[in-house]
Amino acid sequence: MDTIFLFSIIVLIASILQTSTGFGFSIMATPFLLLLFEPREAIQINLILSLIISISLIMKIKKDIDMGILKRFIIGSLVGLPIGISVFLMMDMKVLKLGVSVLILALTLLLILKFRIGQTSKRNLVVGVFSGAFTTSIGMPGPPILLYFSGTGTAKEKLRGTTLAFYLWIYFASLLVQVFFAGTSKEIWVSSAMALPIVIIGLVMGQFLFRWISQNLFRKLTYVLLLFTGIYLFVQQIQ
Repeated sequence: MDTIFLFSIIVLIASILQTSTGFGFSIMATPFLLLLFEPREAIQINLILSLIISISLIMKIKKDIDMGILKRFIIGSLVGLPIGISVFLMMDMKVLKLGVSVLILALTLLLILKFRIGQTSKRNLVVGVFSGAFTTSIGMPGPPILLYFSGTGTAKEKLRGTTLAFYLWIYFASLLVQVFFAGTSKEIWVSSAMALPIVIIGLVMGQFLFRWISQNLFRKLTYVLLLFTGIYLFVQQIQ
Protein backbone atom coordinates (compact mmCIF):
# COMPACT_ATOMS: atom_id res chain seq x y z
CA MET A 1 0.00 0.00 0.00
CA ASP A 2 2.84 2.41 0.82
CA THR A 3 4.41 1.70 -2.57
CA ILE A 4 1.14 2.40 -4.40
CA PHE A 5 0.68 5.67 -2.49
CA LEU A 6 4.24 6.80 -3.21
CA PHE A 7 3.87 5.83 -6.88
CA SER A 8 0.63 7.87 -7.10
CA ILE A 9 2.22 10.96 -5.53
CA ILE A 10 5.24 10.75 -7.84
CA VAL A 11 3.05 10.48 -10.94
CA LEU A 12 0.71 13.31 -9.84
CA ILE A 13 3.47 15.83 -9.11
CA ALA A 14 5.41 14.88 -12.23
CA SER A 15 2.29 15.16 -14.42
CA ILE A 16 1.52 18.62 -13.06
CA LEU A 17 5.09 19.76 -13.76
CA GLN A 18 5.14 18.24 -17.24
CA THR A 19 1.87 19.94 -18.19
CA SER A 20 2.72 23.33 -16.70
CA THR A 21 6.38 23.54 -17.76
CA GLY A 22 6.83 21.03 -20.58
CA PHE A 23 9.73 19.20 -18.98
CA GLY A 24 8.94 18.06 -15.47
CA PHE A 25 7.85 14.44 -15.75
CA SER A 26 11.09 12.62 -16.52
CA ILE A 27 13.18 14.97 -14.37
CA MET A 28 10.89 14.56 -11.36
CA ALA A 29 9.65 11.00 -11.77
CA THR A 30 12.63 8.98 -12.98
CA PRO A 31 14.85 9.30 -9.85
CA PHE A 32 11.96 8.24 -7.59
CA LEU A 33 10.66 5.52 -9.91
CA LEU A 34 14.14 4.00 -9.75
CA LEU A 35 13.53 3.50 -6.02
CA LEU A 36 10.36 1.49 -6.69
CA PHE A 37 11.27 -0.39 -9.89
CA GLU A 38 14.23 -1.90 -11.68
CA PRO A 39 15.87 0.47 -14.23
CA ARG A 40 14.10 -1.06 -17.24
CA GLU A 41 10.67 -0.87 -15.58
CA ALA A 42 11.20 2.69 -14.27
CA ILE A 43 12.40 4.00 -17.63
CA GLN A 44 9.60 2.37 -19.65
CA ILE A 45 6.84 3.50 -17.26
CA ASN A 46 8.26 7.01 -17.53
CA LEU A 47 8.30 6.80 -21.34
CA ILE A 48 4.70 5.51 -21.57
CA LEU A 49 3.19 8.12 -19.22
CA SER A 50 5.18 11.00 -20.71
CA LEU A 51 4.05 9.96 -24.20
CA ILE A 52 0.41 10.00 -23.06
CA ILE A 53 0.82 13.51 -21.65
CA SER A 54 2.41 14.79 -24.87
CA ILE A 55 -0.39 13.27 -26.99
CA SER A 56 -3.01 14.86 -24.73
CA LEU A 57 -1.49 18.34 -24.99
CA ILE A 58 -0.25 18.51 -28.58
CA MET A 59 -3.32 20.28 -30.01
CA LYS A 60 -3.30 22.89 -27.23
CA ILE A 61 0.35 23.84 -27.66
CA LYS A 62 0.86 23.51 -31.45
CA LYS A 63 0.82 27.29 -31.97
CA ASP A 64 3.84 27.66 -29.66
CA ILE A 65 6.03 25.11 -31.47
CA ASP A 66 9.18 26.34 -33.25
CA MET A 67 9.14 23.91 -36.19
CA GLY A 68 12.72 24.68 -37.29
CA ILE A 69 14.20 23.85 -33.89
CA LEU A 70 11.89 20.84 -33.55
CA LYS A 71 13.08 19.34 -36.86
CA ARG A 72 16.74 19.75 -35.90
CA PHE A 73 16.12 18.20 -32.47
CA ILE A 74 14.51 15.19 -34.17
CA ILE A 75 17.35 14.79 -36.69
CA GLY A 76 19.93 14.98 -33.91
CA SER A 77 18.04 12.48 -31.78
CA LEU A 78 18.26 9.87 -34.55
CA VAL A 79 21.99 9.78 -33.82
CA GLY A 80 21.53 9.85 -30.05
CA LEU A 81 18.94 7.05 -29.73
CA PRO A 82 21.27 4.15 -30.66
CA ILE A 83 24.07 5.66 -28.58
CA GLY A 84 21.81 5.77 -25.53
CA ILE A 85 20.54 2.19 -25.78
CA SER A 86 24.12 0.97 -26.26
CA VAL A 87 25.14 2.77 -23.08
CA PHE A 88 22.10 1.35 -21.24
CA LEU A 89 22.96 -2.23 -22.23
CA MET A 90 26.75 -2.05 -21.75
CA MET A 91 27.58 0.52 -19.06
CA ASP A 92 27.26 0.33 -15.29
CA MET A 93 24.11 2.37 -14.51
CA LYS A 94 25.64 3.68 -11.29
CA VAL A 95 28.59 5.19 -13.14
CA LEU A 96 26.29 6.57 -15.86
CA LYS A 97 23.91 8.29 -13.43
CA LEU A 98 26.82 9.68 -11.41
CA GLY A 99 28.30 11.22 -14.55
CA VAL A 100 24.93 12.65 -15.61
CA SER A 101 24.36 14.17 -12.17
CA VAL A 102 27.73 15.96 -12.20
CA LEU A 103 27.08 17.28 -15.71
CA ILE A 104 23.61 18.58 -14.79
CA LEU A 105 24.88 20.30 -11.63
CA ALA A 106 27.81 21.95 -13.41
CA LEU A 107 25.67 23.31 -16.26
CA THR A 108 22.90 24.46 -13.91
CA LEU A 109 25.38 26.45 -11.83
CA LEU A 110 26.57 28.12 -15.04
CA LEU A 111 22.98 29.11 -15.82
CA ILE A 112 22.45 30.52 -12.33
CA LEU A 113 25.62 32.56 -12.79
CA LYS A 114 23.98 34.10 -15.90
CA PHE A 115 25.93 32.09 -18.48
CA ARG A 116 24.18 32.49 -21.83
CA ILE A 117 24.68 30.95 -25.25
CA GLY A 118 23.43 31.79 -28.72
CA GLN A 119 20.96 29.52 -30.49
CA THR A 120 22.28 28.05 -33.75
CA SER A 121 21.27 25.23 -36.10
CA LYS A 122 24.34 23.16 -35.20
CA ARG A 123 23.69 23.53 -31.48
CA ASN A 124 20.07 22.47 -32.02
CA LEU A 125 21.35 19.27 -33.64
CA VAL A 126 23.84 18.61 -30.83
CA VAL A 127 21.14 19.08 -28.18
CA GLY A 128 18.96 16.61 -30.10
CA VAL A 129 21.80 14.05 -30.03
CA PHE A 130 22.23 14.37 -26.26
CA SER A 131 18.49 14.31 -25.62
CA GLY A 132 18.06 11.15 -27.69
CA ALA A 133 20.94 9.46 -25.88
CA PHE A 134 19.62 10.50 -22.46
CA THR A 135 16.16 9.12 -23.28
CA THR A 136 17.13 5.57 -24.23
CA SER A 137 19.82 5.35 -21.53
CA ILE A 138 18.15 6.83 -18.43
CA GLY A 139 14.69 7.88 -19.65
CA MET A 140 15.35 11.61 -19.20
CA PRO A 141 15.40 13.69 -22.41
CA GLY A 142 14.66 16.90 -20.52
CA PRO A 143 17.99 18.09 -19.06
CA PRO A 144 19.84 18.81 -22.35
CA ILE A 145 16.87 20.69 -23.84
CA LEU A 146 16.07 22.50 -20.62
CA LEU A 147 19.66 23.60 -20.10
CA TYR A 148 19.89 24.76 -23.73
CA PHE A 149 16.62 26.70 -23.74
CA SER A 150 17.41 28.29 -20.37
CA GLY A 151 20.83 29.33 -21.61
CA THR A 152 19.30 30.98 -24.67
CA GLY A 153 16.58 32.75 -22.69
CA THR A 154 13.70 31.11 -24.57
CA ALA A 155 10.17 32.26 -23.68
CA LYS A 156 8.21 29.80 -21.54
CA GLU A 157 5.47 29.30 -24.17
CA LYS A 158 7.97 28.41 -26.90
CA LEU A 159 9.95 26.22 -24.50
CA ARG A 160 6.88 24.25 -23.40
CA GLY A 161 5.41 23.91 -26.90
CA THR A 162 8.60 22.84 -28.69
CA THR A 163 9.67 20.52 -25.86
CA LEU A 164 6.32 18.72 -25.65
CA ALA A 165 6.20 18.31 -29.44
CA PHE A 166 9.71 16.84 -29.41
CA TYR A 167 8.74 14.52 -26.56
CA LEU A 168 5.91 13.16 -28.70
CA TRP A 169 8.56 11.85 -31.09
CA ILE A 170 11.38 10.99 -28.71
CA TYR A 171 9.29 9.08 -26.17
CA PHE A 172 7.60 7.01 -28.87
CA ALA A 173 10.89 6.21 -30.61
CA SER A 174 12.69 5.51 -27.33
CA LEU A 175 9.92 3.22 -26.09
CA LEU A 176 10.18 1.16 -29.29
CA VAL A 177 13.96 0.97 -28.97
CA GLN A 178 13.75 0.02 -25.27
CA VAL A 179 11.14 -2.70 -25.85
CA PHE A 180 13.01 -4.14 -28.83
CA PHE A 181 16.48 -4.23 -27.27
CA ALA A 182 15.79 -4.49 -23.52
CA GLY A 183 12.40 -6.25 -23.57
CA THR A 184 9.32 -5.34 -21.53
CA SER A 185 7.02 -6.89 -18.91
CA LYS A 186 3.38 -7.08 -17.86
CA GLU A 187 4.17 -5.10 -14.70
CA ILE A 188 5.27 -2.11 -16.75
CA TRP A 189 2.00 -1.87 -18.69
CA VAL A 190 -0.23 -2.64 -15.68
CA SER A 191 1.51 0.02 -13.57
CA SER A 192 1.20 2.54 -16.41
CA ALA A 193 -2.53 1.77 -16.81
CA MET A 194 -3.07 2.19 -13.05
CA ALA A 195 -1.44 5.63 -13.23
CA LEU A 196 -3.68 6.98 -16.03
CA PRO A 197 -6.40 8.51 -13.79
CA ILE A 198 -3.68 10.31 -11.80
CA VAL A 199 -2.10 11.59 -15.01
CA ILE A 200 -5.46 13.04 -16.08
CA ILE A 201 -5.78 14.90 -12.77
CA GLY A 202 -2.24 16.21 -13.23
CA LEU A 203 -3.06 17.39 -16.76
CA VAL A 204 -5.98 19.50 -15.52
CA MET A 205 -4.04 20.98 -12.59
CA GLY A 206 -0.97 21.66 -14.73
CA GLN A 207 -2.92 23.55 -17.40
CA PHE A 208 -4.39 25.78 -14.73
CA LEU A 209 -1.00 26.37 -13.14
CA PHE A 210 0.69 27.30 -16.44
CA ARG A 211 -1.52 30.39 -16.80
CA TRP A 212 -0.31 31.70 -13.43
CA ILE A 213 3.45 31.14 -13.80
CA SER A 214 5.43 34.26 -14.75
CA GLN A 215 8.58 34.06 -16.90
CA ASN A 216 10.74 34.86 -13.85
CA LEU A 217 9.10 32.19 -11.70
CA PHE A 218 9.33 29.76 -14.61
CA ARG A 219 13.10 30.30 -14.81
CA LYS A 220 13.55 29.83 -11.05
CA LEU A 221 11.48 26.65 -11.13
CA THR A 222 13.73 25.40 -13.93
CA TYR A 223 16.83 25.89 -11.80
CA VAL A 224 15.24 24.21 -8.77
CA LEU A 225 14.23 21.14 -10.79
CA LEU A 226 17.66 20.81 -12.39
CA LEU A 227 19.49 21.21 -9.08
CA PHE A 228 17.16 18.73 -7.42
CA THR A 229 17.70 16.17 -10.17
CA GLY A 230 21.48 16.55 -10.17
CA ILE A 231 21.84 16.44 -6.38
CA TYR A 232 19.43 13.53 -6.01
CA LEU A 233 21.14 11.41 -8.66
CA PHE A 234 24.56 12.23 -7.18
CA VAL A 235 23.65 11.39 -3.58
CA GLN A 236 21.87 8.22 -4.67
CA GLN A 237 25.01 6.89 -6.36
CA ILE A 238 27.56 7.69 -3.63
CA GLN A 239 25.58 6.10 -0.78
